[in-house]
Amino acid sequence: MSRLQPGGGTEEAGQGKQRNEGIPLGRVGGVPVILAWSWFAIAAFIVLVFSPQVRAIIPGIGSLAYLVAFSYAVLLLLSVLVHELAHALSARAFGWPTARIVLNLWGGHTQFENFQASAGRSLVVALAGPAANFALAGLGWVVRPLFAGDPVGWLLTDSFVLVNLAVAVFNVLPGLPLDGGRLVESAVWKATGSQEKGTVAAGWAGRIIVILLIFGFAVLPALMGRRPDLVFVLMMVLVGGFLWSGASASIAQARLRLRLPAVTAGGLQVRAIGLPATASVAQVAAARQDSPEAEIILTAATGQPEAVVDLQALHSVPAAAAGTTPAAAIARALAPGAYVPEWAAGQELIQYLARVAGNEYAVIDRQSRVTGLLLQDSVVRALTGKVPGRR
Repeated sequence: MSRLQPGGGTEEAGQGKQRNEGIPLGRVGGVPVILAWSWFAIAAFIVLVFSPQVRAIIPGIGSLAYLVAFSYAVLLLLSVLVHELAHALSARAFGWPTARIVLNLWGGHTQFENFQASAGRSLVVALAGPAANFALAGLGWVVRPLFAGDPVGWLLTDSFVLVNLAVAVFNVLPGLPLDGGRLVESAVWKATGSQEKGTVAAGWAGRIIVILLIFGFAVLPALMGRRPDLVFVLMMVLVGGFLWSGASASIAQARLRLRLPAVTAGGLQVRAIGLPATASVAQVAAARQDSPEAEIILTAATGQPEAVVDLQALHSVPAAAAGTTPAAAIARALAPGAYVPEWAAGQELIQYLARVAGNEYAVIDRQSRVTGLLLQDSVVRALTGKVPGRR
């Protein structure tokens, strides 16, 4: 499976992140490979589950069964690494910068930097992973006869073939977050012209796959009177939970991207009036009488927004003192640079707001005049599909 994740930051910060993720294994084809700490959990699980099976298949092997089972975990790790390298190297052929490969509890994923994709190229990169596993399974089948007289070698080679076939077939199932989900995504993308709509469709396909897998491998056998294998049921629940979570995340992210074009500073702003920072409370009260629904934003001599008048505090100032009390005394300071143009929208607006402290931003027009106040809460609600709230 692959994951799009923005990169960036200093080299030292990147190295620190890699160390936190797990053990750096070096670079393969120029791509950093990280062995996540969670991989050791799945390795221990494989050793505990498969070592009794090794003893049953190879009588008299004794404690070496643990080593054989661990070797199986390592072969699975190498199979996943080749799978992810296929993603990374095929992406590089299209000029997509690859951040890293992470091998973890669920197998692994390839993280990419920002890039421009097309439906066809996205599909090629996604299916390169399963194709690599089919190739490994074929290679294992070819060398399998060489271990005819070696029970350990035969067992590991046979397991290598089966695990690569399983990884390949499982990943081509047509639903996200599996690689085969890109087939559904690309088809809908081509038909509608929207990658986001394709992602939503592929995410729902992934949810349907989870339901079918659990019904077919857990519910149906129970209905037929078969006694379920608890280990197998546990694995199905874990895998099903992982797939459902990944599918749901894909749907949520796609819906967020669909809403981005409608997220504009001008569309979400609360109307506001700009007054000089030297204004008095009386002048603010007069402006409020003319526009009772408007916020009041104080501006510096340069016209730059500086603060937002606290309307509750405004009413607490006695009328006799309003003319001599500066409006700045009852105002909340805006963070440096906390103002945006009316036409700022989409990803550009979100990225800018993420870099500015605070949760209030003045909105200005093309003449740098204050026209509104944008609240972080309104932006978040717009992104989550809820009606933007007003103060």
